[in-house]
Amino acid sequence: MKRVLIIEDDVNILELEKDYLEANGFETETAFDGSTGLELALTQDFDLVVLDLMLPKTDGFEVCRRLRAEKETPVIIVSAKKEDFDKIKAFGIGADDYMVKPFSPSELVARVNAHIKRYERLTNSDEQDVIEFEKLKIDKLSRRVYVNDEEITFTNKEFDLLTFLAENKNVVFSKDDLFQKIWKYESIGETSTITVHINRIRDKLKEADEGADYVQTVWGSGYRFKG
Repeated sequence: MKRVLIIEDDVNILELEKDYLEANGFETETAFDGSTGLELALTQDFDLVVLDLMLPKTDGFEVCRRLRAEKETPVIIVSAKKEDFDKIKAFGIGADDYMVKPFSPSELVARVNAHIKRYERLTNSDEQDVIEFEKLKIDKLSRRVYVNDEEITFTNKEFDLLTFLAENKNVVFSKDDLFQKIWKYESIGETSTITVHINRIRDKLKEADEGADYVQTVWGSGYRFKG
């Protein structure tokens, strides 16, 4: 049985999420504040974390940031914060998805299922593909990236985005295309997160190699991996 950690201080919302997830076959653990939730997330094994942002003791941004520094557990943000700034910030620190309250409990269950299955496919794959180009090496099996044989740390979504572009060299993809390919949902005007992830990928690659220019912007069209 898949285990989901729910970190939410609103009792009514927490119980709603818990009931729907358990009705669909998930085992749940709950926390009402960020500090307790973070401790659970770091010390126990969960298949996914459902995380509110406005939490007592430790806010959701900090929980996500500290969790992502140690684990790759998928994280779905469920928050009343609906500004683009908050969404961009959440994706920038490693969140895998973002839902705005009020939300459809059935949609939450669908997204939880989708992210867990996708993470399992990525981590349990028998493929041993290695993508190499100039000083860059992407090991798909271990989900590691190297530049000049030095490992560069990427979040799940940064790795997926870089790998997808590298597997399709010289093909230009719009922000909408990339959002749908990597997040598996319609962009619904939230393509700004693609810009954030692309910039973070570029910064990390250039930090390791000043001449790195693997991911290029095609103005008015999107992005491509230079092949």
